[in-house]
Amino acid sequence: MAQSQGPGKTGEKGRAAGRYCDLQSAMRFPIKLQASVKSESGEQTAETQNISANGVLFQMDSDMPLGSMVDFTISLPADIVGAAADVRLDCRGRVVRNFEDGGRRGVGVVIDEYHFGRR
Repeated sequence: MAQSQGPGKTGEKGRAAGRYCDLQSAMRFPIKLQASVKSESGEQTAETQNISANGVLFQMDSDMPLGSMVDFTISLPADIVGAAADVRLDCRGRVVRNFEDGGRRGVGVVIDEYHFGRR
């Protein structure tokens, strides 16, 4: 089981903003996959718009407040990842960006932890 720890929060305004810019600089892959996103306000489905080593941009129907902790699961199709079965990616992260785009919400999440599993 692989696990990654992302950068923690910092109380210094300048450093936090600098870290967000650093996180955005990771190469993004335009991958659209269904995801299940859980937060304090409940569980909802979303679609990934792009994925990087540091985070995910989701398109969803409702807003998620900045700083919210979220757990999400993405199923990676076996034929895409070259495996015999679908691979489940379970992640924990926090909302660092949200915006409206054509009546749906764009929600950017930094990945703090992740675990791979098989379905």
